[in-house]
Amino acid sequence: MTTTDGRTRRTGPPDRVREALTCPVCGLGLAHSGGSLRCPTGHTFDIARQGYVNLLAGTGAARAGTADTTEMVADRLAFLGAGHYAPLADVVAEQVAALGCPDGLVADAGAGTGYYLAALLDRLPDAVGLALDVSPAALRRAARGHDRAGAAVWDVWRPWPVRDGAVAVLLNVFAPRNGLEFLRVLRSDGLLVVVTPGEGHLAELGRDSGLLGIDPRKAERLADTLAGFEPVATKDLRYPMTLTAQDVRRVVGMGPAGHHDRPEHPEFAPPRQVTASFSVSAYRPTRR
Repeated sequence: MTTTDGRTRRTGPPDRVREALTCPVCGLGLAHSGGSLRCPTGHTFDIARQGYVNLLAGTGAARAGTADTTEMVADRLAFLGAGHYAPLADVVAEQVAALGCPDGLVADAGAGTGYYLAALLDRLPDAVGLALDVSPAALRRAARGHDRAGAAVWDVWRPWPVRDGAVAVLLNVFAPRNGLEFLRVLRSDGLLVVVTPGEGHLAELGRDSGLLGIDPRKAERLADTLAGFEPVATKDLRYPMTLTAQDVRRVVGMGPAGHHDRPEHPEFAPPRQVTASFSVSAYRPTRR
């Protein structure tokens, strides 16, 4: 669809994605109605020009300070676009493919710009994707990141506007984990893939960068969050990255530290070699 200013307007999530969504107010299904999604009782959610739909509209604001800002999104786009985390996207896709995931809906909880979701959809030609995130700024990109993906503004800590058992693969990459909703929306034969920072991730940047340290109880907290799931595979990924001063500014700015004052990194400082370290864990549901 083309708007009066000549720009292309996305018409919202693909039908296979929309069919998995429910009205966050009454729980009924959603249908396309002009430039909106609408339930049978009349609750209506406008589709933005970029193609995402804000399902939080009219249901209460998200928690303050949780949504990525426009500046954080710009840093994320530039850093990921430079390929620094491409090996991680490859490992996530390879793990899903190796475990024989079912075709269907891939949901990304806390999807940001949809980088990992788009990479996975490229490997799964029969799948469709749903990016859920609280940041409209991020979803402007996620909605246009892949032609088989849709995007919806939602706070993943709340009960999701997604049908029971509608999701075949659930991604959770450096994002909040709502274990009860993970269990509810995932198919009984579905797959959950969780990515967390590994030991020494970006450690060379030091505390002055504003980056958060690794929680020493990370494994324990992850297990508590994912009660009802059993681990089926884990892969640790570690590799060196050479970052310019601008790369350093971006990797700091795209994370939680981006909500605060950002440390200055001289633009002409020499490149630095730092460690990328991740843990990629796959789970199957054990109960519903």
